[in-house]
Amino acid sequence: MALFDLPLPELERYLPELDEPEDLDAFWSATLDEARRHEPIVDARPADTGLRLVDTTDLTFAGYDGQPVKAWVTRPAGSQGDALPAVVQFVGYGGGRGFAHEHLGWAAAGYVHLLMDTRGQGSAWGNGAHTPDEAGTGPSAPGFMTRGVEDPARYYYRRTMTDAARAVDAVRALPGVDPARVAVTGASQGGGLAIAAAGLSDGLVAAMPDVPFLCHYRRAVDITDGFPYGEIVQYLAVHRGAAERTFQTLAYFDGVHLGRRATAPALFSVSLRDAICPPSTVFAAYNHWAGLAPQRPATAIEVYEFNGHEGGQAFQLDRQIRWLDALVG
Repeated sequence: MALFDLPLPELERYLPELDEPEDLDAFWSATLDEARRHEPIVDARPADTGLRLVDTTDLTFAGYDGQPVKAWVTRPAGSQGDALPAVVQFVGYGGGRGFAHEHLGWAAAGYVHLLMDTRGQGSAWGNGAHTPDEAGTGPSAPGFMTRGVEDPARYYYRRTMTDAARAVDAVRALPGVDPARVAVTGASQGGGLAIAAAGLSDGLVAAMPDVPFLCHYRRAVDITDGFPYGEIVQYLAVHRGAAERTFQTLAYFDGVHLGRRATAPALFSVSLRDAICPPSTVFAAYNHWAGLAPQRPATAIEVYEFNGHEGGQAFQLDRQIRWLDALVG
């Protein structure tokens, strides 16, 4: 993929006007108040994975409306008595939590690691998932981007972003976790959910969105034919006249808006040849990050000039571990 978005100096200054709904804070406050009526931990049991150097927990926590969401929790073996820092990780679009042994980097680095399953997903790539989406919606394009998009209260990402915030609550409720040292991360959809979790949770030590999805929707559908944003175009090509309503709904779930409400330091990454999550959509979220905070926290962004949506992969994880270690001490 050739370079197709703004030049890097313009991306670094890119600060688009906001189209936040007036009731965005009230919408999310009511949603989270309802979800937090439920105790975060539904079930936590040791998992026999054959792994000897990490302890693994098969966790079920209460997500949106108290609905059960699965997660793997891994931590250094024998460390249950310690108050360790924790990393909550979210999965890319179409994937699920798979097997516990697929994600060992953070536990090996000395963290408690919670990997959240994504409701209704897990059948497009990877090794499966275990969390259904328990809410019915109206007509939608294939995938999840337009599921319930006719109404913010019924939109798919209301449920999934609430799950992400509740995953933070859940890891803080686990024994052996220091609740003041919890970070969130993820790539693509996982990066978008990390931004949402950071905007909807208090007191995080860090957020690490990697080539994040779910940001600056209108810009994305205008400059890329790539999917999953293409699902929105596909939907609107059939539902002519629904664009205003659709983008009004999406505004409640835009990482640009939710990231403004974050207060934690952030390490982003972006790829300049990414046709799935275009660079300007990532920089929009990055440049607006913590815009409502009394003082903007430390931020950094890794730029991968010659990469597409794969981003930095192992290079970025190496950067994240070193960056987060410096924060948590």
